[in-house]
Formats: sequence, structure tokens, C-alpha cells
Amino acid sequence: MPLNKLTKPKAILFDLDGTLADTAPDLAAAVNQLRAERGLDATPYEQLRPVASAGARGLIGAAFGIRPDDERYEALRVSFLNTYESALVVHSTLFEGVIEMLAQLDKQGIAWGIVTNKASRFTDPLVPLIGLGHAGCIVSGDTTPHPKPHPAPLLEAAQRLQLEPQECWYVGDDLRDIQAGRAAGMPTIAAAWGYCGHVEPETWEADALLHEPQQLLSLL
Repeated sequence: MPLNKLTKPKAILFDLDGTLADTAPDLAAAVNQLRAERGLDATPYEQLRPVASAGARGLIGAAFGIRPDDERYEALRVSFLNTYESALVVHSTLFEGVIEMLAQLDKQGIAWGIVTNKASRFTDPLVPLIGLGHAGCIVSGDTTPHPKPHPAPLLEAAQRLQLEPQECWYVGDDLRDIQAGRAAGMPTIAAAWGYCGHVEPETWEADALLHEPQQLLSLL
């Protein structure tokens, strides 16, 4: 059933990286700094952007060809996270249309919040720096025992907003966002303007597929 045939939500929850915020430039810069320190050429941004939502695992995999089960991975992961933490919002911005879209949600009395797999050590400083400090709730990757695609973070967000899960929609740019939303009992929206990994969002079976943030308003 199309979302505009469903009950108007009381809240809309958003993924952060690749959905509200274009953080890939700073994430790519951090992993390329690691390559520079090792005398390696930079990995092209076009190869890093699609995996930005996967964090250290995706970026180290793309830049170094190293998986988490490789004995070299953990040292690289620690170095990457420390490097990224030192320069969180240098080139990162909100996606075009996000500010206006969130303002319309506020105007319509629809609460909104952030549910991300990004750890709170990054989320807590980044969210206000990038202009999202007025979110109704912020649930990070380490807020609950399980990150997405487990539904726990989304259920935590609904609880913080004092709403039932089915009263919320979830918007994200990765398959695990849609899986988490579905598991939590929330209508789901695929953000095709985001990073999307290497899987076409048309295949995710989300309740709706949008190509720019302000299209969300047409569903309300």
C-alpha cells in the first residue's frame, strides 16, 4: 500500500549518514589519510562514497581490501576512527533540501529523530555541528545492545518519543535500514539520494522510494 494511503505519522525517524547528512567526504578523507601515512595513493572518492554508510568496515574494505577477520584490520580501524574523530565536520553538509523538509515537519507538528549505527562518540558532537541539534531523539549505534538491522534502535527511538512503532516512519539509504524498520513494524522509505551501498534501492522492498528529501512531504 502506498504510504500516502496510510495513517499520517506522528514521527519520522531518519538514518544519519547518507540520509540527512552527506558525511562521505570527511569519512573518505580519514581513510585516505591512513593511506597517505603508509605511502599509498588516495583511493578515488567515487569508490569510497557508496560504502560510507558501512563506516570503518566499508571504508577500510574499499581502501585497503581488508576484511574485519584480517589480523591487520583492528589496528587500521582504531587509526581510522581516531583520524575521523579529529575532523568530523570539515566538508560534511546536510543534503540539499533537508533543512526545508525538517522545517515543514516541525510546522506540521510531526516529530523527527535520528537513528544511526554511528557510535555516540561521533554522533554526539557531529549532530549539533552539522545543524541537527534540535532532533527529537538521537539513537546511536551503541545506544542499544544491537545495531541495525536489528529493530532495537528504532524501538528505542519510538519509546523516547512516547509513540508506538507503527506511528513512526523510518527513512534510510541502506538495505539494513529498511530491514530494521520492517522488523520494528514501521513503514519504511528508501532514500535513493544517499549512498545505497552497491545494491539498487528498488530491490529493498521499502514502502516508498524517494529521490530527494523534499519528496517526503508529498507523502504526508
